[in-house]
Amino acid sequence: MKHIKTWVKAGALGAAIVAGMAVQAGAETRITYKSAKAGTSYYQMGVQLAEAMKAGTDGNVIVTLEEGQGSVQNVMEVRARGGDYVFTTPPALVGLAQGGKAMFKDKGDPAFDEIRALFPIPSLTMHFVMSDASGVTDFAGMEGKTILLGKGSFGAREGEKYLGLFGLEGKVKIADAELSNAVNALKNGQIDGFVTAGSYPAPNVIEAAASTGVTVLSLSPEQVAETKRTELVIPAGTYAGQETDITTTSLPVVAYTTTKMDDDTAYALTKTFWEEKAKMGESAPWWNGVSPAMLDNINGKIHPGALRYYEEAGIALSDAQK
Repeated sequence: MKHIKTWVKAGALGAAIVAGMAVQAGAETRITYKSAKAGTSYYQMGVQLAEAMKAGTDGNVIVTLEEGQGSVQNVMEVRARGGDYVFTTPPALVGLAQGGKAMFKDKGDPAFDEIRALFPIPSLTMHFVMSDASGVTDFAGMEGKTILLGKGSFGAREGEKYLGLFGLEGKVKIADAELSNAVNALKNGQIDGFVTAGSYPAPNVIEAAASTGVTVLSLSPEQVAETKRTELVIPAGTYAGQETDITTTSLPVVAYTTTKMDDDTAYALTKTFWEEKAKMGESAPWWNGVSPAMLDNINGKIHPGALRYYEEAGIALSDAQK
């Protein structure tokens, strides 16, 4: 009888452990995802990611989207956040934060050293869009033309920088208008072209190409090198009338968390992202531009949970990322 009681107790204990594991496995994991301002393409990506995580995990991972006030602020909030925090920012900013440089000078914090990457999301991609009516097919042809840069955005600052780099400073007329008016202004002939930065295919470029006919300018290898940005190729056929690849520049953007996040959660987020990416791309083509090759843009370390997925998937990573 003693042996039977021992066996029953052991069996009950084993059943309790299994049941506990089952509850834990099916437990709901809540994540806060901080991206960009509401109304932007990156906020919309956050909405899509939240839906994909819920669908891909049968509701076990619930992502709550928070409006961000910019990539720098997203990084700064690491100091006060826990293991449920995921945020987006360019890899370069993480490096600056960890080095206490530029906008992070005198604002260093040990928490910055614990930032770890999960997966890339669509890059900010530069588009120099010229109307067919303008006849412009290269940067030299922009001389004497009216260009809309917009105001205050990454694309506006980058566009102005490129005009200077490529010898066009003071040689083009800069339109005084908001980027939201670009397509209508192009249709009406008020401008010859506009500059925009966003994930490709960019909605305003799609509209302009379909309604007006445009040429999106390509950069030469030398021009790309001058910008000190990451080269990106927009495949032929991305926009109406685009018969060849477009070589341009980009600012990579990555989803990050910190070492406070447990490995299993980081693994689940990363695995689900890549498994759901194709489905997301069916409704939002900008996801189709994301590939494992973009992991090369991550200079810092990748979260151990994400590393487990990449190793299982046979995706090569550098020693510095591990």
